[in-house]
Amino acid sequence: QLQLVESGGGLVQPGGSLRLSCEASGFNFDSFAIGWFRQAPGKEREGVSCINDSGSHLKYAESVKGRFTTSRDNAKNTVYLQMNSLKPEDTAVYYCAVDWTVQPMCAMRPSSYDYWGQGTQVTVSS
Repeated sequence: QLQLVESGGGLVQPGGSLRLSCEASGFNFDSFAIGWFRQAPGKEREGVSCINDSGSHLKYAESVKGRFTTSRDNAKNTVYLQMNSLKPEDTAVYYCAVDWTVQPMCAMRPSSYDYWGQGTQVTVSS
C-alpha cells in the first residue's frame, strides 16, 4: 500500500530544533525525489526543500537556508528534515511528497509532486 507518513512535529520554543521524518512504503523509494512543504493558516503551500533519489541534489527555500537540512536513508525508506534555529514564522503543517518523474534533480513546486503525506504540525512559540 502506497504511504508517506510524516512524524516528529510538535511544539518548540524559538531557537529550538526538531527533526521531521517521512517514512515511505509501497513504491521504489530510492527511485524518486522527495519534497518537503509547509502550509500555515491562510497561506499557500510552499516548498521548503527537496532531495533527489540518490541524495546528491538538494534545494532549500531561501527562508530556511542555513537552518534546515534534508537527508535521506534509502535503506530505511525515510527522508529527514532537520530544523534548527526555529522561528515563529516556521509554524505550519509540514508535508512530504513524492515526485514520480524520474529525473536527476528535484523541484520545489508543489505541482510537481504526485502523492502527499498527511502532514505533521510544527508550532514554534514561547
